[in-house]
Amino acid sequence: MMNKALFSSNRKDWETPQDLFDSLNSEFHFTLDAAANQYNHKCGKYYTTEDNGLLQDWSSETVFINPPYGNEIKFWVRKAYYQNHIHNNLIVMLLPARTDTQWFHTYINNHAEIRFLKGRIKFVDAKHPAPFPSMVVIFRPRFDSIPDVDPNFDSLMENL
Repeated sequence: MMNKALFSSNRKDWETPQDLFDSLNSEFHFTLDAAANQYNHKCGKYYTTEDNGLLQDWSSETVFINPPYGNEIKFWVRKAYYQNHIHNNLIVMLLPARTDTQWFHTYINNHAEIRFLKGRIKFVDAKHPAPFPSMVVIFRPRFDSIPDVDPNFDSLMENL
């Protein structure tokens, strides 16, 4: 029987390890940390819980997202997918490697570049490494025609 505590946490705002962010930032040159707080943000421009990055416009940004972990992840993945498809901008996410989820198969698999991280990452100030594998998901700009996007996207975002 699995220990459910291994897959849950009272904390949702785990800070990205600086060396991992630096490595990604040297490749992608982020302009926005869309899911941060005043202490753990990695870019000069960032959105906090109070700003609600899910409701903000990311259209002219190169976005890094380490979203709040828990049930909200699916909303962040959906937002990233649609923002990339609508605005054709680069969005990079640090996520738990939950390849069995609906959000993974709907918005990531066959839609984004996936880099599975070796081992378990240790978030800043965490006592132990994460109890789950992680992946970096990259929604790249496309240089061909932009595909059709769900016409209900705006109303979906309003209902978050």
